[in-house]
Amino acid sequence: MRTVDCNRIALGAVLRYPLRTAMMLLATSIGVGSVLILTSLGETAREYITGEFQSLGTRLLVVFPGKTETSGNMPGALTGSVERDLTLDDARALYRSPHVEILAPIVVGSMPVTYGGLERDTTVLGATHDFLEIRNWKMGIGEFLPDVDFDRTPPVCVIGRKVREEFFGTGSPIGQWLRVADRRCRVIGVLAQEGTSMMIDANEIVLVPVAYAQMLFDVSGLFRIIIQASDRGDMTAAKRDIVEIIKQRHYGVEDVTVITQDAVLATFDGIFDTLTRALAGIASISLIVAGVLIMNVMLVAVSQRTREVGLLKALGATRKQIIALFLTEAIFLAVFGGAAGLGLGYLAAAGLRALFPGFAFMPPLWAAVAAFMVAMACGVFFGILPARKAASLDPIAALAGRQS
Repeated sequence: MRTVDCNRIALGAVLRYPLRTAMMLLATSIGVGSVLILTSLGETAREYITGEFQSLGTRLLVVFPGKTETSGNMPGALTGSVERDLTLDDARALYRSPHVEILAPIVVGSMPVTYGGLERDTTVLGATHDFLEIRNWKMGIGEFLPDVDFDRTPPVCVIGRKVREEFFGTGSPIGQWLRVADRRCRVIGVLAQEGTSMMIDANEIVLVPVAYAQMLFDVSGLFRIIIQASDRGDMTAAKRDIVEIIKQRHYGVEDVTVITQDAVLATFDGIFDTLTRALAGIASISLIVAGVLIMNVMLVAVSQRTREVGLLKALGATRKQIIALFLTEAIFLAVFGGAAGLGLGYLAAAGLRALFPGFAFMPPLWAAVAAFMVAMACGVFFGILPARKAASLDPIAALAGRQS
């Protein structure tokens, strides 16, 4: 039996039983499509996080109070246990490094904000004039926080768009007074920024001078110091200088953690790479299920085509040719199912893009290739048993419609 004849007979068997074929194609296509959809979700999450960090610029360093390498825990500002707080004087001293261009000490918390009988809990963030440039935010109307010394406490604030809408409606908030906890501050600007960036919702925020925030929260320490290096190539030198300056100020104790934007991106990239591969692995289980279905249906097919196998053997078909015939049929089913799954996966991704236009939802190429190859492998592997069973039939018994 020639190769072309083997392909023709196998393809004819696939087309001759449309219901059986449709069931196997559906199972395989769901498996392949699941791999593409889940990996596209993982890649979209990775791109979202990367975009969030890149929106801050490419020269960012963040100083945390507490030393993570010595304790094995998160920085103390998150766990509430630091030996020594970061202070405004510490932040000011970092300008001694020639590799530090600008910086912004920050204090953050939640407080009730009141205006004209309306009240809501709002994120209050203490920062400085340079915070706007570091975060790459834009102003909608008015001005940002004044460029004054860190210790100055002018009673002014900048609000997010949602805070403006809830308190002032369509009217201008500029010059109005908000009450934050038990103090008042005059609104001098409204952010144009929208959405959440690095866990801070720019729509629902009230920004005040950092020293003013320290008074509001009755704290002397800082939550973070965000630094923009002079040049991307100065990141390592800036980190070294920051650690050394703080160490000198803290009596020789290295009790801060400095992370760079690249380090954070590399960490998240590794996490989401593992997550995406894990999702692909989970979805691949459905391909194994599809392979089992192919095997079971092919075993049934052997019993239905006993006379056909007997005739082929009577005409001189060898054991290897019979095995090749049934394996070819299984491969056809896997290929058609894999192709349908690729179409299903990309169609679903396109639907997700239409529903959520802000996200890419594009399956990675490696996932499409891997899912298709796994579908092929499952078709071959699970097609071996039915093929061997067909090849082992006695030709005389098979012609009589018996399997033994």
